Amino acid sequence: MAVLLTCVACNHVSTPRPYGYYRITTPDTAYLPFDTRHANYPYTFDLSQNAEVRPRTDVTEPYWINIYYPALDATIHCSYKTVNRNLRELTNDALEFVYRNASFANAIPEREYSHPEADVYGVLFDLEGNTASSCQFFVTDSTHHFFRASVYCNCPPNADSLAPVYDYLRTDVIRMVESFEWR
Repeated sequence: MAVLLTCVACNHVSTPRPYGYYRITTPDTAYLPFDTRHANYPYTFDLSQNAEVRPRTDVTEPYWINIYYPALDATIHCSYKTVNRNLRELTNDALEFVYRNASFANAIPEREYSHPEADVYGVLFDLEGNTASSCQFFVTDSTHHFFRASVYCNCPPNADSLAPVYDYLRTDVIRMVESFEWR
C-alpha cells in the first residue's frame, strides 16, 4: 500500500518559476519651494514633501546637499560650484560623469532646458537601462553658478523592477529643473 501511494504521489512535475519582485507603490507628491527651509542657499527649486534635504558634511564645498526619499530609499546627490572662468571645465566634468555610465546604458537621451527669464540653462540626461544613476542634470547661468545632480537608488540597478521608482524620481527631477532659480 505504501508503495502504491509513493508512486501516485510522484507524478507531479514541478515547474521553475521566475524571480518575483515586490510591488512598488510611490507616494502622492506635493511640492514646496526649497528656499522656505534653506534660505541661505544660492539657489531654489520646488522640492517634494516626501524628500528630506541633508546638507553634505563630508565635503568642504558649501551648498552641496543630498535629497533623500525615505519611502523609496533613493537619493538625489546635488553639488554646487561657483563659476570662475571655468564653465567649460565644470560642463566637461558633468558630461564625463554622465558618460561613465555609457557602457551600461541602452541609450542616454538629452533634453535641453532654457529659462532666460530666470537665467537658468541646462541639460537633463535620462540613462536608460541598468545604470547606477537613472537620471542626471546640470543647470547654470553661465557666469556665476553651476548646479549638478544625479539620482541613485540604494540597491543593485534593475531597470525593470525599479521602473516605478525611476519614473517617480524623474518627475521630481523635471519639476526641480523647471522651477530652478538663482538667488
